[in-house]
Formats: sequence, C-alpha cells, structure tokens
Amino acid sequence: MTKILFVCHGNICRSPSAEFYMKDIVQKAGLENEFEIASAATHTDEIGNGVYPPSRKVMERHGIDCSGKRARLMSRGDYGHYDLLIGMDEENMYHMNRICGGDPEGKIHNLLEYAGRPHDSVADPWYTRDFEATWRDIIEGCDGLLKKLRS
Repeated sequence: MTKILFVCHGNICRSPSAEFYMKDIVQKAGLENEFEIASAATHTDEIGNGVYPPSRKVMERHGIDCSGKRARLMSRGDYGHYDLLIGMDEENMYHMNRICGGDPEGKIHNLLEYAGRPHDSVADPWYTRDFEATWRDIIEGCDGLLKKLRS
C-alpha cells in the first residue's frame, strides 16, 4: 500500500483538493485498496475548519464529495507513517522539513514535480481567488503522480 499525505498551509484549499481528487482518480482506476490518501496543514490557522467553500464548490462541479473533511496539523509522526509527503509550494516544503526534522528518506516532494514543473507552485487560491487555476494544477500534478506510481 502506498500512503500519500498532501500538505499546504491551512489544509482548507489546495491539499484537500489534491487529497480528494487523488482519491477519485485512484478509485476510478480500481486501485483504492492500494492507497491511503490524506491531507494536512503546516500551520494552525484553520485547524478544525472544513474545506473552504469555493474549493468545495469546484470539487462538487467535478463530482467529488469532500464532506466531513476537517483541517488537521501535520505532525512529525506523519513522516514515519506516509511514503510520500507532497507539498504545494516551497514554503510548504520548508515547513514540512521543519516539522519532520528533515527529510532523510527523500519522502518530501513538490506536487508539480510530477507534472514536469518541479520549481513551480500550485496556485494558492486564498490569494489569487482563481480556484480553477488551482484545480488545473492539482489535476496535472496528481495525474502525473499516479502515472509515476503505476509505472
């Protein structure tokens, strides 16, 4: 089983969108029993809050249900539990390394690395207000991640 944790600043926009999109494509591929997929935050700002409504609406338009998701904080123990810890931007990855005490096993990656854009960031809709651009980045990164894991 491959265990994946998607991570962003607050765990209310980008990382839950990646979590639920990845769950959806894994399920459609008939691989749901081969994966454990979750998401978390690097900061406490939104802990306990649900998915931000505009992000939730984008997922709903694509037939993806994220009801019940509540933001949670990434912990040092996540490093031992998950095979891959996927950040949305360089700031996330900096804080992921700080929380985990480094990355000795090479588990921490940028989502867009799997889209052939290792130095790019998933657009943060909290600031851009462009939830569709974020969704496109997430699709591109998650599709590339699944393709890599299946090869």
